[in-house]
Amino acid sequence: MMGLSVSALAIKPPPPYAVNDLGIGRVSETYINLYREPSFKAPILTTLGRDSLLPLQDRIRADEGPVHNPVWFQIPDGFVHSGNIQTVAWKPQKPRMDVPETGSIFEVSVPYTRTFRNPDPGSDPLYRLYYQATAWVVGVEKGSDGRWWYCLLDDLLNVKYYARAEHLRRVEPEELTPISPDVPTRDKYIDVNLAQQELLAFERNKLVFRTRISSGIPDSRPKENGIPTATPRGQFYVDKKMPLRHMGNGRLTANLEAYELPGVPWVSYFHMTGVAFHGTYWHTDYGRPRSHGCINMRPEEAKWLFRWTQPVVEADVKLEWGYGTPVYVY
Repeated sequence: MMGLSVSALAIKPPPPYAVNDLGIGRVSETYINLYREPSFKAPILTTLGRDSLLPLQDRIRADEGPVHNPVWFQIPDGFVHSGNIQTVAWKPQKPRMDVPETGSIFEVSVPYTRTFRNPDPGSDPLYRLYYQATAWVVGVEKGSDGRWWYCLLDDLLNVKYYARAEHLRRVEPEELTPISPDVPTRDKYIDVNLAQQELLAFERNKLVFRTRISSGIPDSRPKENGIPTATPRGQFYVDKKMPLRHMGNGRLTANLEAYELPGVPWVSYFHMTGVAFHGTYWHTDYGRPRSHGCINMRPEEAKWLFRWTQPVVEADVKLEWGYGTPVYVY
């Protein structure tokens, strides 16, 4: 019964409100275990599959850890570790009819939404887009089901596909207002401490922002793409920024297990191999290396960094280049 009650939550959308301040959790991995107690040593009650939606009842810091991330969530039938639980919300939107022809930035406002090749739920399915992922919307159309659909342009493949309009919200220009624009570029800098898995931002040597991150898995051997997963050490500069980026293998697919990450939000590049700071919706296990080289951050924190660093990116601009904020990785 424990497994049945939890799994049933994945069959239908969550209610349009949070059960409490913790909200709803989405399983972001292929599967995770549900434990009787907040410990990896406790008995396993069942497994929960990708995109199961869980009502989060309590947030607990377990004495047994793990040390890098000792946070567990209590749900009705047991406990899950927070590392592969994305906290999400159900916030359907009123479709916007004022989408510029040149496109605009939108953000997913529900736990996940399936995209399709055409504005028709009977057409070929493509990616699932997840809460806080960003998308470049270039149009709005009435679908075969009588609902409004947004036309999305994939920034990597230059392919158009469609998502339900009520599942995305417009990122308003005021949300991207630069932070501390009066501070000269030379007086801002970022420290990335790989040993501590921390990012620190400074203005005139004063700490203004600090957070846990997940850097690259420390392996210096080149992978299939010729690039190692270890985050490079040294002094760099933010030199390219994008409000969204399709990362992964770059294939059109409906396979949820494929290495495809469309809509990675708030990307600030600082290395020639494509290493960047960016928001992460596929895990929340900050405090240990997990990436292919980039600096994984919570989406809202990556957005703060996107606004704070140079070069400045205007609203509804897909790409900005410039000699920007210094970055020190050690």
